[in-house]
Amino acid sequence: MSQATMGFQGTPDLMSQLVDVAKMPGEMDKPLISHHLVDSNYSLAEVPSEAPKVGILGSGDFAHSLATRLVGSGFCVLVGSRNPKRTAGLFPAAAQVTSQEEAVACPEVILVAMFREHYSSLCSLRDQLTGKILVDVSNPTEQEHLQYHQSNAEYLASLFPTSTVVKAFNVISAWTMQSGPRDGNRQVPICSNHPEAKHTISLMARSMGFTPVDMGSLASAREVEAMPLRLLPDWKVPALLALGLFVFFYAYNFTRDVLQPYVQENKNKFYKLPVSVVNTSLPCVAFVLLSLVYLPGVLAAALQLQRGTKYRRFPDWLDHWLQHRKQIGLLSFFCAALHVLYSLCLPLRRSHRYDLVNLAVKQVLANNSHLWVEEEVWRMEIYISLGLLAFGTLSLLAVTSLPSIANSLNWKEFSFVQSTLGFVALVLSTLHTLTYGWTRAFEESRYKFYLPPTFTLTLLVPCTIILAKALFFLPCFSRRLSKIRRGWEKDGDVKFTLPASQALAQKTSHV
Repeated sequence: MSQATMGFQGTPDLMSQLVDVAKMPGEMDKPLISHHLVDSNYSLAEVPSEAPKVGILGSGDFAHSLATRLVGSGFCVLVGSRNPKRTAGLFPAAAQVTSQEEAVACPEVILVAMFREHYSSLCSLRDQLTGKILVDVSNPTEQEHLQYHQSNAEYLASLFPTSTVVKAFNVISAWTMQSGPRDGNRQVPICSNHPEAKHTISLMARSMGFTPVDMGSLASAREVEAMPLRLLPDWKVPALLALGLFVFFYAYNFTRDVLQPYVQENKNKFYKLPVSVVNTSLPCVAFVLLSLVYLPGVLAAALQLQRGTKYRRFPDWLDHWLQHRKQIGLLSFFCAALHVLYSLCLPLRRSHRYDLVNLAVKQVLANNSHLWVEEEVWRMEIYISLGLLAFGTLSLLAVTSLPSIANSLNWKEFSFVQSTLGFVALVLSTLHTLTYGWTRAFEESRYKFYLPPTFTLTLLVPCTIILAKALFFLPCFSRRLSKIRRGWEKDGDVKFTLPASQALAQKTSHV
């Protein structure tokens, strides 16, 4: 047995203290700084001597956030600094700021909140750190991550072979650490070569309000350190998709609304580029993105019907598509919200005022006192009403995607909003587009440069989805799909009949 392991197993008091702290009732609901740690003057009081002791090496922003969170979670914190007098005012009064030698003397758990290049300065403490748990909380820069093939935690372990090194807390920002976890990501990946050390740090993380996630051995530290370096990894493909759609529709509308009048009619309409063309492109992008949220579900259902089983894996492209539906839907809502704002600003444009004045002058010159067109009035009223209903439903979908709202809903409620109301939003958007088009799709003047109106392109995918959904509601398809999703296989041994209430079976079956 290694010396580091022997030293760790000799700390039963720390383990029992951490268990007591982690099992405090209502730990997730308590304030950041507990009341028994605050005196009548709203300053931090002295932590009781029986509180578990934790050492912190470092005096930066993250070290300050760690100390604040640990004090509020009932720990006795000792901060080791090279200049204790200068940095003492940066930490809570309940945290004892002292020299590095004194900070590592008593605690069995030491949080190393320093940059990689400063690790070597701790080599003088190697004897004092023997048998203790060193928690590496650092993160490399992108350049350092590419330059070094060894993670920061593994490098720390090579410098202190007689200590137990654990990688943890590096994915938590200083703000989240100080203010406490909210409804966002509470997970703290933890990895180490010593299961006992991981268990100890897991108890500490739980007592601080976080959820520990076992990432295995210390060899996983490089993967854990790469997590904060990724910039919205789940949003890259949906964002590129939305950007590509916007570029396509913007170029298409530019060709029809600006280039065609300039080439064939010698009219300069380039003033439409900043607002009008953008506002014409945004709803197209939002509509297509919303359609792409529900298209993979239709494809998955069709595959299950064709295969006669739900136990065969979907193709990788479809599997990734299903996993990115939330991001695609939120981007659809973003484009729809921009479309609403742009539409509200259309009457504020100077060009719009000129158009109104010109129309009034033409009406006077033509001695026409009444321009009321009943059909156009009804079309616009219905068009705007359907658009507002679609945007309101889409807003509800976006709100329920937030973790704080989604966590308050049970699975049936969440599924109803995201699936049923989502399909309603798609139908309302389709009706909104159809009302906008009205009879324009059949007018020859609308085909500029022989290109069809933009709304006809956007209707292809959603109309296909609505038609496929309607087919799946037919008994011949719905019964078979319900049986497949409940475990029936076409060529398998599992044979059963649907319950008496087929509607109940359908409500409890989802892709």
